Parts: sequence; C-alpha cells; structure tokens
Amino acid sequence: MGVLEGKVAIVTGASSGIGRAIALRYGREGARVFVADINDDGGNETVKMIADAGGQAGFITCNTGDPEQVRAMVDQAAAKGGQLNILVNNAGVGSGGNRAEDIEIDDFRRVIDINLLGPFYGSKYAIPHLRAAGGGAIINIASSFGLIGAPNTGPYAAAKGGLITLTKQMAVDYSRENIRINCICPGYVDTDLGGRRARMTPEDAAQAFANREAKAAIQPIGRQAKPDEMAGTAAFLASDDASYVVGAAIVVDGGSTILHNIGQYF
Repeated sequence: MGVLEGKVAIVTGASSGIGRAIALRYGREGARVFVADINDDGGNETVKMIADAGGQAGFITCNTGDPEQVRAMVDQAAAKGGQLNILVNNAGVGSGGNRAEDIEIDDFRRVIDINLLGPFYGSKYAIPHLRAAGGGAIINIASSFGLIGAPNTGPYAAAKGGLITLTKQMAVDYSRENIRINCICPGYVDTDLGGRRARMTPEDAAQAFANREAKAAIQPIGRQAKPDEMAGTAAFLASDDASYVVGAAIVVDGGSTILHNIGQYF
C-alpha cells in the first residue's frame, strides 16, 4: 500500500523532467495518474512507464496556457477517475537570458501565461472537484528563482515569485475546506526545460549544459539535482503525512538560496 493509494492525481508537464518523475512516483505510491502535456509522444511514454511498473495512468493533451483546455483536462480526469484528489501544476517554460530592456513583450507574456496563469487555471477548475472529494492537495512547482534575484531571468522570476505568493494566498482561502495548497521551489535540476537544448546546435546544447553544470557545482551541495529528488517532496505534500502543511514554499535547491554566491554569474 502506497501513501497515495486510491487517490486520483493530475500532473501537468509530465512528459519529461520533474513532471515525469512526480508522475512515476505517484504511480508507485498507488495513485491513478493523469499525465497532461502538449507533448503527446512524451506524455504517452510516461503513461507507459507507469503502467509497466504496475500503476494506473492516462494521458490528456493540454496546453496549460489555455484556460478552456485546462478546464477540459480537469473535468476529463475527474470524470474518468471518479474523483480528483491531487493536482500538480508543474508545466512551465524558461525565459531567454535578457535584461528588462531587451525582453520582447510577447515573450514576457508567454512565460507569465504558462508559468503563473496556468497554475491559476488548474487550481480554479480543480478546487470544486477537490471539495467534492472531501478535500485534497494542490502542489505548485515554483523555483528558487522566485525567491532571489538572478541575472537575466525577469519573466521566469516574476512568474515563479507570483506563483509562490499565489500559493500562500490560496492556502488562506481553502485550508479550512481541507484543500491544502503548497509549492516546491527547486534549484538546479538536471532537466531541459521546454526542450530548449533540443532546438540548439549540438555544440550550443553542450555548452548550455556545461554552463548549468558549472553553476550547480558552486552551490553548497556541489551538483544538480535529479528529477527524482523533487518527486519525493511532491509525494510527501500530496500525502496525509503533510496534513498540517499549508501555504509552504519548500525549498529543494541544494542550498543555492542560502549562500552568498561568488561564482562567475556576471
């Protein structure tokens, strides 16, 4: 018996990376998992991985920046699962490495649409289903960059900072209905957010990865995290073991936000 036995969960952005790791962990813990993503191939691969491990899962195509698609995703998962107990708002995109004056307005809006409005849409449409089930959990995947200032990350930092505060605000509104809302703030995790490196030349992709490895190496823990290291926290927050945890921004960053970093960022 896993800690999520009998629960029904949605994990957005679960075709790869942190979302896939969370979906796989939830499947192992006994939840029926609905994988939501715009990447059909990757999403269906995650579903197969859950099924091959003995779990239950289904795939729903969804662009989390579109409120009507999010509404349909939530309603479909609740209908097929018979209830909804857990929502993980993980889907997100990165932002280009520019300062404010050089950021295109449409690029800024796109990051806000997916990284901040997407979790709002998911929460808005999931909450009535969670209430009908007697309560549940919403876990938002924010970022350590929502807590600190980092160079050239304006849209991403703004969206993740907003998501942290939205998490706290919604927790105030819904905790007394047994709907617990929390967020995780990862640091450097070995993922390729939005498939960015796949669109680069092999040389540029290798350099981007090397740059990220170098930044992670000067953090207190000295390395990037594996996606599985985020999944454990997500499983805890979705479980009854976290029954008194509400409105928390749990930092899982290898210590990167506790250090006055003197590395070559600028």
